[in-house]
Formats: sequence, C-alpha cells, structure tokens
Amino acid sequence: MLMAAMMASAPALTVVPAAMAEPPIYTGLFSDTALQGHDAVAYFTQGKPVKGSDDFTADYMGAKFKFSSAENRDAFLADPEKYAPQYGGYCAWAMADGNHAKGNARFWKIGDGKLYLNYNSSIQKKWEADEPGFIERADQAWREINK
Repeated sequence: MLMAAMMASAPALTVVPAAMAEPPIYTGLFSDTALQGHDAVAYFTQGKPVKGSDDFTADYMGAKFKFSSAENRDAFLADPEKYAPQYGGYCAWAMADGNHAKGNARFWKIGDGKLYLNYNSSIQKKWEADEPGFIERADQAWREINK
C-alpha cells in the first residue's frame, strides 16, 4: 500500500507545468545558491572564480549568493547589479537565442564591466567569436523574457 501511495504521488513531484517561468537567478535543481557557490565580487577583484563561504551570504532576487569575505559581501550588497551575473547567471550564449540554459561559474568572462557565464568551454569559444553580437541579442531576449 505504501508503494502504491508513493507511485501515485511521484508524477506530481516530477511534472513541471510548461507555463512555469524560470527563476530570475539560476541556482540549479534543489538549490537556492547562485553561481554554484562562487563569490560574484571575486571575479572582478581577483580575476577568477573563488568559492564563497556560508559565513558570508546575501539574498538577492530569491537566490543566496556566497562570498569569500565580509568585504566582498558588503560590496555586493552596496551594488548588486554591478556584480550579479548577466541574464540571472543563465548561459549568455543560449540567452542570445532566447533560451534558458545552465550557466557554469567556471566558464565566465567579464566584458564591459559585466559578468557573463556560459554552459561549458565549447560554448564559451562560440560566445567569444562574436561577443558584442551575442550580447546585443541576449540583452534583447532578456528584456523580452522579463517584460
């Protein structure tokens, strides 16, 4: 009887309505943490992904951001739009076609003072081939998605 009850409830756990919108900040499944736990400010100050700590966190747009220091957390809180990844941390290359795809904190680029993430190294190479064109298209798609 327990097995029958579990089987009856399983579809409700796995079915996601098609009309359901993606969250504004990519956190992955079963997580509320942005940037896979990396420090958003460190990309700008240290030029590399640095793991954040549970000791220094901030909530922004429904996601938890982790930081490697109180100073980085405070810098983020003072100007989150400066440090948060573009397109909510979704893959910038995919967003250029209006699609939500996982952004990976290890495949990143700062361009024009903004942080962009890509899905993997292959996608990042495609992104770098026409970064200005992809940014223009992704910016437009992001505006349309977030109307």
